[in-house]
Amino acid sequence: MSLRLAARLSLPCPSLVRTLVNRAAQRPVPPPRGNIKTPEDFLKAIGRSAETKLTAESWEQLWQTDGHQLRKAGLAVRDRRYILWSMEKYRQGQDPAEFAHPPRPEKKIRGRGPAVQNGKRVRSSRYRSQN
Repeated sequence: MSLRLAARLSLPCPSLVRTLVNRAAQRPVPPPRGNIKTPEDFLKAIGRSAETKLTAESWEQLWQTDGHQLRKAGLAVRDRRYILWSMEKYRQGQDPAEFAHPPRPEKKIRGRGPAVQNGKRVRSSRYRSQN
């Protein structure tokens, strides 16, 4: 009797533990649109050389991949997030030409603020007088 009561009480309460269910497999697979017919075409369209980092055998397999599978494939966090974000945008009906963007360029000057200007460290006269 107490097991039935516990089972009934646990149903309406949300789970506080993250499940390991592949939710990407439960989402609908979008149909290929426009000039995107294969997974390679989609990965080339989103840019950032994603076609060299991820290989998918079929259209359905691409749309069933999740973050765990991308991590096992050896993708960096930025690449995983960008690919999953692009997949969601495509799933919502947007064209990759609209939302795809190049990666952020590398920083040319190390450091922040007035301590580094034009690639050289700026020293204060306050620190020189203490020597």
